Amino acid sequence: QVQVVESGGGSVQSGGSLRLSCSVFGYAYSSYCMGWFRQAPGKEREGVVTMDSDGDTTYGDSVKGRFTISQDNAKNTVYLQMNSLKPEDTAMYYCAADLTNMCAVFGYWGQGTQVTVSS
Repeated sequence: QVQVVESGGGSVQSGGSLRLSCSVFGYAYSSYCMGWFRQAPGKEREGVVTMDSDGDTTYGDSVKGRFTISQDNAKNTVYLQMNSLKPEDTAMYYCAADLTNMCAVFGYWGQGTQVTVSS
């Protein structure tokens, strides 16, 4: 059974940094696409960044230049380094996996981790 588990959320002041982690368990292969998404109260879910197994990334416009995704294949873990955080980055952040590696249909989701940025 594939499981996706996030960690690393928290509260930070505007301009600060946080790093989120996401690990995939129960999948024997390293070829899959990972994505970070977020949803703020009253808003639709927004794509933050995706990265396939080749390391190709797609960032959302609102986070370009501030957020960076990286991976540790040995640990089946991806990280989201978030710098220069703004109050509008406040949301529940979710990690998801697309086992087809197409970065199109994310069938496995983590439970979410809250990020709160105060002004």
